[in-house]
Amino acid sequence: MIALFYIKFFMLKIFKKITIFSIFCFNTFIVDCDSAERWQIGMQDPATPSMEGMIYFHNYLMEFIIPIGVLVVWMLWRIYCLYKKEINKVSTPFTHSSLLEVVWTLVPAVVLLFIALPSFSLLYSLDELIKPEMTLKIIGHQWYWTYEYIGLTSNPDCKITFDSYMSTELNQGAFRLLEVDNKVILPIKTHIRLLITAADVLHSWAVPSFGIKVDACPGRISEASLFIKREGRYYGQCSEICGVNHGFMPIVVQATSYAKYNDWLTK
Repeated sequence: MIALFYIKFFMLKIFKKITIFSIFCFNTFIVDCDSAERWQIGMQDPATPSMEGMIYFHNYLMEFIIPIGVLVVWMLWRIYCLYKKEINKVSTPFTHSSLLEVVWTLVPAVVLLFIALPSFSLLYSLDELIKPEMTLKIIGHQWYWTYEYIGLTSNPDCKITFDSYMSTELNQGAFRLLEVDNKVILPIKTHIRLLITAADVLHSWAVPSFGIKVDACPGRISEASLFIKREGRYYGQCSEICGVNHGFMPIVVQATSYAKYNDWLTK
């Protein structure tokens, strides 16, 4: 009986681990990730061309990193095996190889060239502003965000300003520590200029699905561009340690169609 009990106990533990692993695989590789998922090790799904470029560049880099890592591990293993074999023997005289020195100098240079070209292209594209149709001014406070809409309204001189605090009243299915009382409503397929600053200390406005993480510095305005390709609700947080309540400055952006955005403005 005791043996059967232990067999059943270990089988339940194995089944539990298999279930956790299946959930891990499902959440990591199948589920759309507009917000962080349990056991997630990859990036969130991109919603902007900038984030798509970052993910492409990441995958492009892995094509170089994995072969280089395998080669280095193999060389270390071969050195270990040869050293272990020759440890009790007289080592052979070391000779220089001009061809080998030329190869291990040129190959890394060529690899760096292939990495640098798409890297610079992506870097410059992130700073490009293409005739922004509206401007969203973001001000970080301890510990909440203030948003100010400029442009893309029926009255160009009209400004909409509101504060966004972390919400403590959660509905079923809401994300704890990520929901806010006033969401940022933005239209999709619209070139938006972000002006980011702070009123007191350093903050950082970061939304992973947008590929945006811009520091908010007091007395300075940072600029970023945003072009959302699809509707959805996107979550972010302050990514700069700004004080004791740093972990309670969530960001929620609701991307809607242009028609729904206009309806929201009229209301």
